[in-house]
Amino acid sequence: MPWLLELIHGESVATAVLMLGLVAASGLALGSVRVFGISLGIAGVLFSGLLFGHFKFTVNKEVLEFAREFGLILFVYTIGVQVGPGILSSLRREGLPMNLLAAGSVLAGVLVTVLIVFVGKVDVPVAVGMFSGATTNTPSLAAAQSALRQVDGYTEEMSKLPGLGYAVAYPFGIIGIILTMLLTRIVFRINPKREGEVLKQQMEREIVPLTRANFEIANTNLDGILIKDLPGLKNSGIVVSRVMHQNQVAVAQADTRLALGDVLLAVGTKDALDTFRLIVGKETPVDLVRIASKITTKRLIVTKKSVIGKTLEELAIGERFEVRITRLMRASFELTASPGVKLQFGDTVLAVGDPDDIEEVAKELGNSLKRLNHPEIVPIFVGIALGVIVGSYPISVPGIPSAVKLGLAGGPLLVAIVLSRIGRIGPLVWYMPESAIFLMREIGIALFLACVGLKSGDRFVETLVQGSGLYWMALAVLITIVPLLLTALVARMFMKVNYLSICGLLAGSMTDPPALAFACTANDSEAPMVAYATVYPLTMILRVISAQIMVLLLMR
Repeated sequence: MPWLLELIHGESVATAVLMLGLVAASGLALGSVRVFGISLGIAGVLFSGLLFGHFKFTVNKEVLEFAREFGLILFVYTIGVQVGPGILSSLRREGLPMNLLAAGSVLAGVLVTVLIVFVGKVDVPVAVGMFSGATTNTPSLAAAQSALRQVDGYTEEMSKLPGLGYAVAYPFGIIGIILTMLLTRIVFRINPKREGEVLKQQMEREIVPLTRANFEIANTNLDGILIKDLPGLKNSGIVVSRVMHQNQVAVAQADTRLALGDVLLAVGTKDALDTFRLIVGKETPVDLVRIASKITTKRLIVTKKSVIGKTLEELAIGERFEVRITRLMRASFELTASPGVKLQFGDTVLAVGDPDDIEEVAKELGNSLKRLNHPEIVPIFVGIALGVIVGSYPISVPGIPSAVKLGLAGGPLLVAIVLSRIGRIGPLVWYMPESAIFLMREIGIALFLACVGLKSGDRFVETLVQGSGLYWMALAVLITIVPLLLTALVARMFMKVNYLSICGLLAGSMTDPPALAFACTANDSEAPMVAYATVYPLTMILRVISAQIMVLLLMR
């Protein structure tokens, strides 16, 4: 079967697709195998790639480079889209402590590298390459090579040394993070499922739940007043949805005039409703929801582009229809439908009112499940293109001769976070269904790991068994493991950080997508991704700058 041999060992695009498919499939199968309850997860693709590469299964260099970088872009972009809407609350809650821990991890790695140069007697170009590989940070390797060209006595032979150091250090760079996660779990006797429940409870405490109550107008000062003029209502976060006047229940409108004895149905937090009761008069056992009337309730999904980014006040639904929007569900959180709330694609609102009018409001908001589950393709490519532009922009840092770039990982991540926060620009909507996010994320990281393994596999064993390869690898283990263990120890023992957030912190402090993928696979929570995105930008910049500084200062 010569045609099959030609396909396997050829240089065509078909060969590349075949190899990437085989590596990804076999790696995912390997990653699903559990030993003592532990599996490699997505990291199995890397080891499969190393095995294929060792046995000389090659892929066209240009195709391999494209697939690797494009896979990485897909992975980090979908992470940004997923964590973007909640990133600000995370930064307010734990942004500074997380970034301090990540910066400390970078500094610890630099100190270990400097010790390797002076105590371990390793050449600076090799040591800096080990620093990049041990922390799985390719942009810092590129920055170090760029700085190396500015050193007196630079030669082409010298330019190869950082790459060799990177190659021997990279595999354990990934394994070391995963081992640290597992070791932290064992040493502190952590139950990841329990950690997830604790984190969920913590988030729920920060979001005060909504409730409803019925109040009878007993304050004589409110006789004849309009609902919109009720004292303290405007900034209370309370929404009045129904009113009963002379035993007739109707939708509460802003210009509904109240009278003594009327009953109001209000929605808000318990504290806000308690304050509202002191103003209105008293709570009543009469439940307007249970009283037969023409009024009904329905949940509507915001899927129409024209209303995205508009506030409920701007839409003036209550003024145009016999409908009141009382609650808004966004992701897993429930919010009061206050006038200033801006609608986002995928929001679910609770509408109270006349059935016919509710149907009209449904048309205005979209309310299309098909639309909700259909990803917008154009914004994805626009976002990726903008991410590449931002990642390629040179940032000048005082004292650093070479400009710093966020690269093809940092740029798309930041752009995705910003765009997902904005939600919509003109006709472009940056919303993606969970299924689409998961699919793109897993395909992206599988491509990336498959390419890394295939590229490194042919040189990996040779580098280890010849020359100083094993010695370099042993020293590189210190660059990986020492900062990680210190970071995990301080985070858990002294700062009491949740284990799931520690996993994301460790992956982010090493700018390591495979480790993040492993953390997400092992723990069914968004916490690792949020922590990763929180520390990634600062860590990326610090690692790139650190590599250049070490070259320029240690080789003077």
